[in-house]
Amino acid sequence: MVRKIIHVDMDAFYASVEQRDNPELRGKPVAVGSPAARGVVAAASYEARTFGVKSALPSVTALRRCPELVFVRPRFDVYKNVSRQIHAIFAEFTDRIQPLSLDEAYLDVTDNKQDLPTAWATAKAIRARILEETGLTASAGISYNKFLAKLASDHRKPNGQFAVTPDMGAAWVETLPVSRFHGVGPVTARKMQSLGIETGADLRAKSIAFLQAHFGSSAAWYYAIARAEDERPVEAHRVRKSSGSETTFHHDLTEAGEIEAGVLRMADDVWGWCDKAQAFGRTVTVKVKYQDFQQITRSRSYPGVVDSKVALHAASLGLIRSVLPAEKGIRLVGVTVSNFEAREEMAAVELPLFG
Repeated sequence: MVRKIIHVDMDAFYASVEQRDNPELRGKPVAVGSPAARGVVAAASYEARTFGVKSALPSVTALRRCPELVFVRPRFDVYKNVSRQIHAIFAEFTDRIQPLSLDEAYLDVTDNKQDLPTAWATAKAIRARILEETGLTASAGISYNKFLAKLASDHRKPNGQFAVTPDMGAAWVETLPVSRFHGVGPVTARKMQSLGIETGADLRAKSIAFLQAHFGSSAAWYYAIARAEDERPVEAHRVRKSSGSETTFHHDLTEAGEIEAGVLRMADDVWGWCDKAQAFGRTVTVKVKYQDFQQITRSRSYPGVVDSKVALHAASLGLIRSVLPAEKGIRLVGVTVSNFEAREEMAAVELPLFG
């Protein structure tokens, strides 16, 4: 049976919520975030995007590109409440829902609760219900696998939908730039381009041996998606795989004590979530972004889970100290715990607290 999968993606979600709730912001370039010198854009309205303002852009750069940009402080509690409304609407149509974030999800509607005959009609009905309930627009991609559905949802944004049928999937992928493919980030896209791989057709022309030689364990994924193949199911109860927190300092730091204190604060944030969720992982990663925006990570995996705040502190300090003293100012640090294990599989292994 051919699966019917929809990828629903809210349009400029955070910014759209702000424009909905404050009529004075409608039609204006809006950025959710802080305009401070160290601030970063969390989300941008479509009016702002026409100036090249996008998420993760430094606020000073965003203001340089769009001097009329209006900054709005984020209201995550509001966004979460709206997200709950949206996911309740999804549940009216299917039980097979895989959330990716507050504003996007995969839905398997092969057997939908409303008995709608096509995935196209189902996507249209879902988008209409979202608009009716929340006053917000959503875009949707419809296809027979997750890879194509996600690509398709971006094809008619904002407030549109696009379907990739089985008879057009492979040919359509060949026409697209590889930089649009899920799983091909900016660094990988540049590497592919240096190897003469610009489009899906170029990627398809490469043998699995060639891809393995240049991309290692990712080769099989690239080989499959170049042929519009993706067998991943919609995971209705996907287990969260990591917990992380990061902060941008008010000024670049070079003193080891201040940097370590920042890392410990992030470790406390992460531990708070892990302890509340009773979810513990074996891998700790520390992220560092320098004043010139160079970014590095340091990770360590343990034979057992990191099951105490003390152990997480020790692991985080060990990793940050591996890059100290700082060769240049540090603007951001982050801590992530990953490789979660089910409680019945958790090994009670003593972690070294020092060294």
